[in-house]
Amino acid sequence: MPIESQDNLLAEIRACSHCKDLPLGPRPIVQFSNTSKLLIVGQAPGRITHHRGIPFDDPSGDRLRAWLGVTRDVFYDAEKIAIVPMGFCFPGTGKGGDLPPRAECAPAWRNRILDTLSSIELTLIIGRYAIDWHLPDYSGQTVTKAVQNWQGVWPNQLILPHPSPRNNRWLKQNPWFDEEIIPTLQARVGGMF
Repeated sequence: MPIESQDNLLAEIRACSHCKDLPLGPRPIVQFSNTSKLLIVGQAPGRITHHRGIPFDDPSGDRLRAWLGVTRDVFYDAEKIAIVPMGFCFPGTGKGGDLPPRAECAPAWRNRILDTLSSIELTLIIGRYAIDWHLPDYSGQTVTKAVQNWQGVWPNQLILPHPSPRNNRWLKQNPWFDEEIIPTLQARVGGMF
């Protein structure tokens, strides 16, 4: 898709109102370019991200940037990194945290965007909903098991747990993640930018 068409697609997404009943209203938050080399697929923006309008501009983003070994400038450069979550708007809060991404979002936009991303070298798949969409063969596995089986999709994809501080316990219980996966990820990303 030519750049102008991609710009039109982004404008169309920013004007999306498929989910008018969202608690804070629609505010699609994505970044992408036909030159993006890294694609980050998360769940959906959180409350802080909704208010700021910047993806991963919170403690989760700080951890994710540390995992990648990149600066904020690189992270927020759409010509380098695409951030296309499963849901583009904050879905609201439930009993155990944020609600799942809205079901309307992925069918409306996902394939249209992915078709424009011709330069992607690595896709980071973060969390259950991203795993289920991008890696249906892994959908029956727990997130932990899917992350443990990371070499099955490497070097074009990598499955990650969510970088949220809510996962501090998971990270302490699974030291292999920091010891084995993070250095491999940083070396790969360092060679891209």
